[in-house]
Amino acid sequence: MDYWDRLFLYRQKHFLPRVHQLVTWMMGITYLCAFAFILAIVYEYGFMISPEERSGVEVIYRAVWVVMLICTTVQIIFREDGTSYKFTVWTWILDILLYLTLVPVIFHRPEHGGGVEWVWTVLHSAYYRNGILLLLSLSQLSSSLVRLLGRRTNPSLILASSFFIFILIGAGLLMLPRATYHGISWIDALFTATSATCVTGLVTVDVPSTFTLEGQIIIILLIQIGGLGVMTLTSFFAMFFMGNTSLYNQLVVGDMISSNSLNSLLSTLLYILGFTLAIEGVGMLLIWWNIHGTLGMSLHQELYFSAFHSISAFCNAGFSTLPGGMGNPMVMQNHNLLYIILGLLIALGGIGFPILVNFYETLSYHIGYLRWKILRPSRHFAKKVHLYNLNTKIVLIMTVLLLLVGTVVIVIFEWNHAFAGMPVIDKWVHAFFNSSCPRTAGFASVGLTTLSKQTLLLMLVLMMIGGGTQSTAGGLKINVFAVILINLWAVIRGSEHTVILKRELSVDSIRRSHAALISYLVIVFIGIFAMSICEPQASVMAIAFECFSALSTVGSSLDLSPTLSNTGKFIDILLMFIGRVGTFTLIAGLVKQEKKRNYKYPSDNIIIN
Repeated sequence: MDYWDRLFLYRQKHFLPRVHQLVTWMMGITYLCAFAFILAIVYEYGFMISPEERSGVEVIYRAVWVVMLICTTVQIIFREDGTSYKFTVWTWILDILLYLTLVPVIFHRPEHGGGVEWVWTVLHSAYYRNGILLLLSLSQLSSSLVRLLGRRTNPSLILASSFFIFILIGAGLLMLPRATYHGISWIDALFTATSATCVTGLVTVDVPSTFTLEGQIIIILLIQIGGLGVMTLTSFFAMFFMGNTSLYNQLVVGDMISSNSLNSLLSTLLYILGFTLAIEGVGMLLIWWNIHGTLGMSLHQELYFSAFHSISAFCNAGFSTLPGGMGNPMVMQNHNLLYIILGLLIALGGIGFPILVNFYETLSYHIGYLRWKILRPSRHFAKKVHLYNLNTKIVLIMTVLLLLVGTVVIVIFEWNHAFAGMPVIDKWVHAFFNSSCPRTAGFASVGLTTLSKQTLLLMLVLMMIGGGTQSTAGGLKINVFAVILINLWAVIRGSEHTVILKRELSVDSIRRSHAALISYLVIVFIGIFAMSICEPQASVMAIAFECFSALSTVGSSLDLSPTLSNTGKFIDILLMFIGRVGTFTLIAGLVKQEKKRNYKYPSDNIIIN
């Protein structure tokens, strides 16, 4: 055996195992640094700290920065293809941005002004450094969360656990001294965090008078996380920056976001985030354009108001920074466009991300076809017959019908009642707005206690139906409700097949839809029954409205939420959590699934009617 063979064996048996162990240790250190960095941010912005404490926090930031640089360098130098740490294009970009923070350390500030000095100033900024460290920390923690999927854990339980963890973190953040003006009880903090993360909108305290700017920012971040979905957000960070997901991970995440193939998984996640940011950005600009110079706010306050309400509306949360919500006198007059914009944002958020992706694909197809028709290249253009899938058609048809029926019914019953004294155009606008909100967005332009019983009963039905599947909305879901109605009509006509738009619905879709309806009704009945025991002073209508609102993550209330006892608040918290995770999904996750059988029992009939 020559020298090179002995060197190769030594490398394989002694050197590489130690290198792999070193890289593993470094990855563990980066996780600890990620936690330390986020805790330091929470401490700095959550507490009133002295200059000495702020200096200590800055020391932690610098220490984390140094450790991140060292760990990243070690992982790059000694990385192996077989290790769990994989590099993507975005990982390299993030690492390069991290290394750029060394430029102000190596080079002095340029003496002459211009672009070079501006770049040096940006790289020297604490905001730039901390922003990069925050992205690194989020990517590290997200990758560790997504790795749980590789342990073959039930995806439903992982989703529920993720929401539960974020709710607890949110409640802790809302109890920080700088988050509120005069403090908040733990049950109210937990209630608010659950309502925000589950994009509900029910509150037991007045948001603008209780929470400071920092507290409101925490609420809107929880709304954004809950609206996108915890697993969607964390999976995006893990796959976009880390690239370390197993095949099982990708299958589970793909099922959660309805991705057609593993090749389109990352692109679907990008579509979801892109659509969310684009729609919320356009909504923010339109809201700002409508309120500019009319509410007595500064430019920064107007932009913050617009961003908060755009996110809250698209995520179907229903939180507002105005005293009295959207029924505030400042916006009730001469702001019809504001209510229309919020109603459209609610509808877009409620139709579901798969439909938005279908819209994008259809628009791309038409643009490509138009380009081909104009340029007339030699290659053949592959035409598509079915641009919109069945799910898209059903949700769009049902959404339009529910909005139209709800608007007309509310106008009829509230014309001379809750809308009395309003101009004609205002009545129609507020009818449209209050028809959009019960489908899981808790805004209201008029006091719900002033509405007629007929309108409240209609709202109960709208709350139960909710929005589209895999959307920011809650409720039973439009898809489920449509399948139940279609199957009912097929049974009434005596048809052996359930057909809609020249498509036959699968037996599995029908069975799951009826199971979802029954589980929803059972849980809401249990909630109403338990609430009636805990809140004997409340009317049955107020209790039923509260429970339907909580389970459907709507956020509307007949002024019962602030008066609830701690037990009643806890019931609402459970209903909001179950409603956001999914009634049927949560039950199916808790119950052991039956293995597939290769045999069937003899069939028999039960007398019906």
